[in-house]
Amino acid sequence: MTEPTEMEARERLTLLWIEAEPVVRAFVFASIQCFADAEDVVQKVALTVARRFDEYDEKRPFQAWALWLAKSRVIDHYRVKGREKLVFSEPLLEGLAQSLVTRQPAQTARAAALESCIEKLPAKSRKLMKLRYEDGASAKEMAEILKSSAASVRVLLHRVRNMLADCINLELRKEAQ
Repeated sequence: MTEPTEMEARERLTLLWIEAEPVVRAFVFASIQCFADAEDVVQKVALTVARRFDEYDEKRPFQAWALWLAKSRVIDHYRVKGREKLVFSEPLLEGLAQSLVTRQPAQTARAAALESCIEKLPAKSRKLMKLRYEDGASAKEMAEILKSSAASVRVLLHRVRNMLADCINLELRKEAQ
């Protein structure tokens, strides 16, 4: 087997990281209380993964390897911040990482179902979801854009969320059969 080119290795790293990043992010945010510190650690993990990618053994799950690196960065974070109390022990961090690895397939199926259900929404509902969750608009801002009241936007948003929840549950049940 030939050695992959640098471009192929970068593409492989990118695809693997895109899949593992939500789990790594969840692990780090569950381990570090301060949002800014957790964001910094996630960035350090991404950098470490990129720098050490040539050490990754393709016979093993990438996500588990990335979580192992994340655990090390979390421990380093608390070591550097010595004045702060270590909230989680190393065995607890290991257990959390393992739990996230085993839950990933269900999360991936749920994300796929959500994507499918969003596509089925009427255009106005999709626009509302985009404004709220992609653009971060408040109910007041959405009301101005949609030429409606903030109260009616909140009600509509509640209804769309319920429709999505029902649709996701239906999709997951279909997949389980």
